[in-house]
Amino acid sequence: MVALNVRSEDITLSGRLTLQHRKISEETTAIRCLDWDRDRFDIEFGLRNGTTYNSFLIEGEKTALIDTSHRKFEQLYLDHIKGLIDLKTLDYLIVSHTEPDHSGLIKDLLNLAPQMTIVGSKVALQFLDNMVHQPFKSLMVKSGDRLELGNGHLLEFVSAPNLHWPDTIFTYDHKTRILYTCDVFGMHYCDDYLYDEEKELLEADFKYYYDCLMGPNARSVLAALKRIETLEIQTIATGHGPLLHHEIPQWVNCYRQWSQEQAKTDNLVVVFYSEGYSYSEEIARNVAQGLLKTDVTVDLVDLSTTDAHEVRELVHQAKGLALGMPSQYDTNAQLMVNTILAAAHPKQVIGLFESGGGEDEPIYPLRNKFKEIGLTEAFPPILLKTVLSVTLEKMAEEAGTDLGQWLTRDRSIKSMKSLDSSLDRALGRISSGLYLITTQKGEVSGAMLASWVIQASLEPMGVAIAVAKDRAIESLMHPGDQFVLNVLEEGNSQGLIKHFLKRFPPGCDRFAGIKTYQATNGSPILADALVYLECTVTSRTECSDHWIIYSTVQTGRVSKVEGLTAVHHRKVGNHY
Repeated sequence: MVALNVRSEDITLSGRLTLQHRKISEETTAIRCLDWDRDRFDIEFGLRNGTTYNSFLIEGEKTALIDTSHRKFEQLYLDHIKGLIDLKTLDYLIVSHTEPDHSGLIKDLLNLAPQMTIVGSKVALQFLDNMVHQPFKSLMVKSGDRLELGNGHLLEFVSAPNLHWPDTIFTYDHKTRILYTCDVFGMHYCDDYLYDEEKELLEADFKYYYDCLMGPNARSVLAALKRIETLEIQTIATGHGPLLHHEIPQWVNCYRQWSQEQAKTDNLVVVFYSEGYSYSEEIARNVAQGLLKTDVTVDLVDLSTTDAHEVRELVHQAKGLALGMPSQYDTNAQLMVNTILAAAHPKQVIGLFESGGGEDEPIYPLRNKFKEIGLTEAFPPILLKTVLSVTLEKMAEEAGTDLGQWLTRDRSIKSMKSLDSSLDRALGRISSGLYLITTQKGEVSGAMLASWVIQASLEPMGVAIAVAKDRAIESLMHPGDQFVLNVLEEGNSQGLIKHFLKRFPPGCDRFAGIKTYQATNGSPILADALVYLECTVTSRTECSDHWIIYSTVQTGRVSKVEGLTAVHHRKVGNHY
């Protein structure tokens, strides 16, 4: 028997950072970095009891490390690992997900153990390419894949996307019956106790953690719970806080009940894709990103591994569907497509996209079948004939936003009527200028008619612009991005306003037929604008349904000294 909560000597670093390692099962060690005084997490979440960053070492015939730690523990953690094993014998590093508090030391570990193979989901490995900037051996895994370490340690992987990062996987050791879940089932709670000895002391932090990080992805939580329900679990080895051992059924049931309550929604969109098949997953995630701008609930479902009952239930609940074409030779995915067709109904909206694998299910015959059922098409089919490009990724995001806006249009109209009429009229008296924001980022261009623009600073010269979260241009206005602020001229703006107020199909060239020339930052300048200012985004502040984009101004020019800025007077204050 392995003794539980046998204490080892803590190694102390200044700033109340400590590290402990404990044996938790056969040939298995927990390495816990204790951050006693941390009082914020993910910026907006306050902490009362600090936190921990947990990683785990499994030493079979082959050795695997599950996750690393936060960069603040760099020297302490790396020195300790060197004392536990010879890093030249480390065979695998399993990356549960690439959030920096768990992956912050991967690059350092690669420098010390370049022979190791990094194991992770497809998305995790893509993220790591951009994080470590050096070649590394890799092994992509998905649900059901297994890795044999020897001495009975057979690791099985479980996909758990969106918990709370898109690349999350669980790892289950069949020998020790330990399920490694990283963020899931965790809590920000720092003390010397390795396990959940005192449940009543942990419950508030467990719930707070769920509400902050897991609740917004309740449907993904339920999907993950279903994938692990057949596993015989003795310990849940979390990435934060104590390991769960004594009260596992109760902790899991809390997640199930809370998620069932959270998952009730009027606007669910299910995005079906085929994990591992060409660009299906990447396009699906871009569609989902666009959908999330419109405040709908999104569920990503892998056609290759799900079952007919789950698909049928999801389609029955969904208001919208997005479907990536699977391989014609994927038997399970083909069965799921037939299930979707059987369960779909005329009140739903749908969008289809190709995956680009060369063996895609033909998109237009399937499109016709959905039309025959009576579904409304939210966006034209997204076609992929070559490699996935930034332009096509942006098109997929815009398509998702179009689908979400279609579903939320009634809610938007209702909210326009919800303000007190006196207050509504009063807000409408705040006048503003009329502007066009134009930008070019690589192959992708964007434009937006704006009226909520002010000068925000003198030194440096800066402007602030309010951009609605569901605007296509929003994703092109992050810190470091550049754009042109075109000031429209009174009496010479109606043509431009009429053009840019049109609803553009996803991926459409918004500047077709409009005279432009290029700014030094690469963005289009409108030839008929009264003034242009070249700007660089410095920061973004979230403000309910808008982002406030603060930008510095590099250069500008007035085309007509005597010209006046076009002014916008609204009658009401709760919509544009």
